[in-house]
Amino acid sequence: MLSLLTLPFRLFFGLLFALLFLPLTILFLPFILLRLVLKALFALVMLPFALIGAGLGIAVALVAVSFALLIPLMPFIVIGVCVWLLTRNSRAATVIQG
Repeated sequence: MLSLLTLPFRLFFGLLFALLFLPLTILFLPFILLRLVLKALFALVMLPFALIGAGLGIAVALVAVSFALLIPLMPFIVIGVCVWLLTRNSRAATVIQG
């Protein structure tokens, strides 16, 4: 409610200061454009490093998730491998009688 009451004053003083600072902004416009160009150039130079860092971060996260899933399942995997090693050469495991 207070913002609605002060709206005319904010509009008036905002427009007044905008008109007062317009010559300064026109004077500093080349420097503002130079800043924009330098920031864009810096962003283009840093983009490959940021992408490499993001890729490494994703790779580390995938390794961490795979370890977090595989470590609790390791006893079952070991038991399954032992059963497979014991039964792979048995007669019951061969399909063709030979």
